[in-house]
Amino acid sequence: MNGPSDKDGDARADGEISRRRMVRIGLAGMSGLCIPNLFDLNADRTMAQTLPPGQSEAPSQGENRPVTLDDVVARAETLARSPYHPHDDDLPTELSTLNYDDTQAIRVRPEGTVPLGPGFSLQPFHRGGLQRRRVDLFLQASGRAPTAFGYDPKLFDLGPALKGRSYPASLGYAGFRIAHAFDAARPDEQEEFLVFLGASYFRVRGRKQIYGLSARGIAVDTGAPTGEEFPDFTTFWIGPVEAGTITVLALLEGPSLTGAYRFTVTPGDSSTVAVTAALFPRRAIAGLGLAPLTSMFIDGENGPGARNALPFDDFRPQVHDSDGLLVQSPGDRLWRPLTNGRAAPQTSAFRTAPLEGFGLLQRERRFAAYLDVQARHEDRPGLWVRPESGFGTGAVRLFEIPSREEATDNIVAAFVPEAPVEPGRRIDCAYSLVTIGAEPAAAIAPPLARVVSTRVGSAERLRPTNPPSPKRRLYAIDFEGPGLPEDPRAAIDVALSASAGAFVDPYAERVPQTGGWRLYAEFRPPEPMPAGDVVLRARLSHAGRVITETWDGVA
Repeated sequence: MNGPSDKDGDARADGEISRRRMVRIGLAGMSGLCIPNLFDLNADRTMAQTLPPGQSEAPSQGENRPVTLDDVVARAETLARSPYHPHDDDLPTELSTLNYDDTQAIRVRPEGTVPLGPGFSLQPFHRGGLQRRRVDLFLQASGRAPTAFGYDPKLFDLGPALKGRSYPASLGYAGFRIAHAFDAARPDEQEEFLVFLGASYFRVRGRKQIYGLSARGIAVDTGAPTGEEFPDFTTFWIGPVEAGTITVLALLEGPSLTGAYRFTVTPGDSSTVAVTAALFPRRAIAGLGLAPLTSMFIDGENGPGARNALPFDDFRPQVHDSDGLLVQSPGDRLWRPLTNGRAAPQTSAFRTAPLEGFGLLQRERRFAAYLDVQARHEDRPGLWVRPESGFGTGAVRLFEIPSREEATDNIVAAFVPEAPVEPGRRIDCAYSLVTIGAEPAAAIAPPLARVVSTRVGSAERLRPTNPPSPKRRLYAIDFEGPGLPEDPRAAIDVALSASAGAFVDPYAERVPQTGGWRLYAEFRPPEPMPAGDVVLRARLSHAGRVITETWDGVA
């Protein structure tokens, strides 16, 4: 069974860059690393036409000292004053035309695994096929000047299609992956946990998790009629490793902006990435997305999830890397189940003042919900964004793109500032990314009961019509977690709202099989139905206290 091939669902032209290539990695291809199972690895990813990367050079590092974030900031600011000049990314024909199998046949030899410090090592990605973009890599230890990690063909077994070929140091690399020994007592048993590969995309996982959704450095005009722009990380400074943490600096370039980034990455049961960024716009940007997350949702427990959508015809009950968006603001935590099957892309905005956190999560953790032995959707992490600075007035925007193929990343969430983004005006921000597995999770507060499922069906259960009337829809929303009363006779207050139409006859009951509570409510749509989504909201209270998240659904 082949994993997702990550082909962009909206563009099929030759040379279009893929989004979600699943790569089968065996120990033969990961010399020196221990890989627990199949991993989704980033290929160059697009939601629209990809733009070429900008030209980059290493900032001057002075006399025998490491490159710092300030050095990269200075370089990004200087570049922003000049017009954008893309890299010349021409590849030899035999590399640019590599098919999937021949690309996967390129293996890193044992000498291609580079120790970085106690418990960490690095492997580069070879350019070719879908991995066309060049990045410059520099390695730096604590207190030392960086060392260029130039391309060396002897680090790779190029496979049968490229047997006998050799390429100059100017070829460079497509990206890199970092491994870590999660068990400190076994420093030689390292597992890959971090990948930078393609545009500004990166993936991170915690112990016992596998790759799922992606983060990226920045989003520019996602969902805009003119098309999305994809700036690139063009240069990386990797290291040092100190006290179980690795630092990565990155230079970002694109037609609309440049940027300097510091990623301080701490792997663990829940891995954390502390991000500090300085951005320098070259032009006014209508939709700048900070801390963007990208994922895939095809089908979930709420069925097609959109009005008049066709069911997903598959033996697996659910197919997704994330099943909802969580947004935390003072006094409220909102859960929006993801949907698919609309006739056109949909944008939803969630204003917060201030934003305390947001994330795309994978709440369904049962194998029986997916029945996919290879994809292991139940082990894919969510990512939680904790803003620290630079997230002022604005909104978390959710972009849901119709998709019938699990090879397409069709979900994007990002914080979009309200303040205009103007050329020459520096933007600084800092935030942390935390991988989230099973909940409750310490990174997400307050301790409210969470929405664990949303199911929708006909409300005509006693006297059904054929076909069922669309004028009566029953919502069953399950809540589980701390703070729910154990007494089934407890008085539960239900708060419901609908932007159009009305809820009738709501009631809640305890579910003894799970210890949670279920809310039932019949929704009667307005006539006529509006063109866009009808927003539905619900939450539970007990003894004058809110005890659940706010469920935010659409009809």
